[in-house]
Amino acid sequence: MSIFLDTGVFVAFENPRDTNHRAAMGLVEAAAEGKWGEVFTSDYVFDEAVTTALRRTRRPDAALRVGRLILGTGPLGRLTGLVYVSPELFLRSWQQFARLIGRGLSFTDCTTLELMRSLRVGELASFDADFDGFVVRRSNRPD
Repeated sequence: MSIFLDTGVFVAFENPRDTNHRAAMGLVEAAAEGKWGEVFTSDYVFDEAVTTALRRTRRPDAALRVGRLILGTGPLGRLTGLVYVSPELFLRSWQQFARLIGRGLSFTDCTTLELMRSLRVGELASFDADFDGFVVRRSNRPD
């Protein structure tokens, strides 16, 4: 069993004003406790998360906390395995993006779907309903 953490989880975890903050805290705590086994995220999610945190909060410290959370250099230590989009996966993601462009998925979302497929990751922790119908999405802590 494994899970992939999406951008919104990291951003909401580090932003107490985010409407999903409490749910994100539960998801991150569950991941840290090993509830899903291996936990993954990607270099593309890293980019999107630190940029989104900075843009939403206008606070550099919030963006840095998000980055440290993902990189494992923050107070929680290593939470996720950071996987990188290879040139081959990039092209597969581009093809998927072109097919799904009307469904609301971003290019980063398509890289997430392709990484999950290639790593055989079964679930996605995300607040983004655009993933529904493509993967099993968790938006709260498991019981």
